[in-house]
Amino acid sequence: MLITGFPAGGFETNTYIAAEGDGQRGIVIDPGQDAFDGLTDLIARHRLEPEAVLLTHGHMDHTWDAVPFSEHFGTPVYVHAADRFMVGAPARGLPDDVPQHLFDGHPATEPADLKELHGERNLLRLVGLTVETLHTGEHTPGSVLVHVTGTASDERVLFTGDALLKGELGLTWGSPEAADRLRAALARHCAGLPDTTRTLPGHGDTATLGEERGIHPFLRPH
Repeated sequence: MLITGFPAGGFETNTYIAAEGDGQRGIVIDPGQDAFDGLTDLIARHRLEPEAVLLTHGHMDHTWDAVPFSEHFGTPVYVHAADRFMVGAPARGLPDDVPQHLFDGHPATEPADLKELHGERNLLRLVGLTVETLHTGEHTPGSVLVHVTGTASDERVLFTGDALLKGELGLTWGSPEAADRLRAALARHCAGLPDTTRTLPGHGDTATLGEERGIHPFLRPH
């Protein structure tokens, strides 16, 4: 399985592409600020055909280039229904004291082909990969993990957005109860996954689920 990407824009949001390999169809996860050129370069380099964009959540730094990318390549964009209200309105879902200049340049509109995900789990058959979205909420109402498995191997990857960063629980805006609910959701969704599963967060470095279990007791199988 081909997994590639880069930190995009001033927010350094990790933008990813997943595909079975070179010359195949691919999916984009979280096209961040100024990600368009980097994504098109990777698509050309690996001879990929983009099939869909998946958003781990609706915060502006993860949705920024969804509109120009989806318009250019004709791809649908998937987001959990609970976060749709943010996609075309970048200030929504963020504290009121966020400086307004940080929103400059965001398209502030929805992609033309925006598809909603609903409920706890969604199974999508895309690009020859098995793609499962797993709702965690708490970082945002519609935060999801994106679990991808290849058909040619047993390789698994888990795009965690901002719900789980390397060695760190995602931000839940100062609520102890929300943090507990996020831990419970992560534990539930990760319970059946092997330690070798790669975890690819929305910011910072990647890890494996085994490494995260060494840090976070709540992720260990009971």
